Amino acid sequence: MHKMMPQLNALRAFEAAARHLSLTKAAQELHVTAGALSHQIRALEELLGLKLFERRVRSIALTRAGTQLYPGLHTGFIHIRDAVDALNVVGDERVLVISTPPGFTAKWLAPRLYRFSSAHPEIDARVSSSLVNANFVTDGVDVAVRNLPVDAATDPELVIEKLIDVSFVPVCNPRLIEAHGPFRSPEALKDVPLIHDDSLAGRAGMPGWADWLEAAGVDGIDVSRGLRFNSADHALDATVEGAGVLLAHDVLAYDDLRTGRLVAPFKLTLRSGRAYCFVCARRRQDHPKVRAFRDWIKLEVAALDWDKDLIRRAPSRSPG
Repeated sequence: MHKMMPQLNALRAFEAAARHLSLTKAAQELHVTAGALSHQIRALEELLGLKLFERRVRSIALTRAGTQLYPGLHTGFIHIRDAVDALNVVGDERVLVISTPPGFTAKWLAPRLYRFSSAHPEIDARVSSSLVNANFVTDGVDVAVRNLPVDAATDPELVIEKLIDVSFVPVCNPRLIEAHGPFRSPEALKDVPLIHDDSLAGRAGMPGWADWLEAAGVDGIDVSRGLRFNSADHALDATVEGAGVLLAHDVLAYDDLRTGRLVAPFKLTLRSGRAYCFVCARRRQDHPKVRAFRDWIKLEVAALDWDKDLIRRAPSRSPG
């Protein structure tokens, strides 16, 4: 007699956990709690009468039975997704869903996206902004731009292409320099308000004012003071209005520096060890609308002129 067929949700829970080798990441992908996901997997193990994972203190590993089960399930779910995609191709041909962080959307993508629409009038771009990485399986996203560590682990189901490195540079409204006198050295920052972008605080490689001042060899400045924002574009908007000096993502500050709304008073920039990357599902990488966006955004990034638009914007700054 055949055993009862496991519930689809339990099989999905196992497949995601086996693919990530992490209950937490699998739960995030499936939008359930880690406890609920673990319960589904245990129910599957009880139904099969087999142990599928070795559970360790901070990780999981596939057992022999789990290793045997995973490839077939993984391939099966890919076939299911492809079958559903095939039904939706005609209806979604015109729609391109783009997932990006809010700051990148507001300060970089939105001012340029009309050029993509002009070049591809057959595609309707829809932007979904969030600091949480969208799921290509469950969220209906076609392409994404993500701020990722340059040494991030690869995902066999995703295509990840680096677009541009992220560095950090102090920026301010030029009127602030006029009001406080020329910033001849970083020590001048002790007399001006500091602005903080906390939108990516705590993520690996994201420096703050303390890191920049240490690199500049400056002591004695209280970096806890000043305005704080949990949105990069809000922090930049406040800086444009003259509220203080912001340690900004150079990519997000690019247009404000290019137009002169902001200047970079010091040469010292900090590499973050992160980059903005183009991301899409590997199984969708050759779809015409995905290729069109990838080719377009790579051309837009290649057209950025950092020397002309940033370095020459603050001629009064001193080395430091």
